[in-house]
Amino acid sequence: MNIKRAEYVVFDVETTGLNAEEGDRIVEIAAVRFKNNEIVDRFESLINPGFSIPQEAQAINGITDDMLKTAPTSDQVLPQMIDFIAGGCLVGHNVRFDLGFLCYELSLLERRVREATPALDTLKIAKELLPYLKSYRLSNVALNLGIPVKETHRAMPDVELTARMLGRLLDMAEEQQMVDFSEFYKRFGVEKPNYKMSQGTQGMLF
Repeated sequence: MNIKRAEYVVFDVETTGLNAEEGDRIVEIAAVRFKNNEIVDRFESLINPGFSIPQEAQAINGITDDMLKTAPTSDQVLPQMIDFIAGGCLVGHNVRFDLGFLCYELSLLERRVREATPALDTLKIAKELLPYLKSYRLSNVALNLGIPVKETHRAMPDVELTARMLGRLLDMAEEQQMVDFSEFYKRFGVEKPNYKMSQGTQGMLF
């Protein structure tokens, strides 16, 4: 399959900290379905983690306790996210971070992302196609590709920026004859973390 014909699900999470296994949780998740170089669907939600948001996290993403008071919990939101993925290829900038949180919180719900779901990292793609950059932060890569940067550090603005960036990177890859999706995935793919679920739930998938 050609990389331009694949259907991508670009996603991002905002969290209470940097380590899910030490108790940090997702407080916002957003995703878009990206096909034929355009956004065709969107999903986003705040998530109530069940505890107060650390000031350090609030300073970064601007998400406050008041904003999360009436937000749904992860068991209400994440099944919808898995439905939204629906066979697409997951994409993120430094996607290991976002994928790690998603997979860990799904494991707490005794669920997991389907084994067949691939994941691509735009950070890896940018380092290959733009080797001259001094910084590979999302905003810096986007600006280098001529994409205006407005709000960042909220899930949907970051997702929309990453999707536009993915489109430019796919164009560049095609110009360099990187057109086969399987080969593209081998080069820029990321393995999903495999967090253990409770006994007897291994076959239960969203």
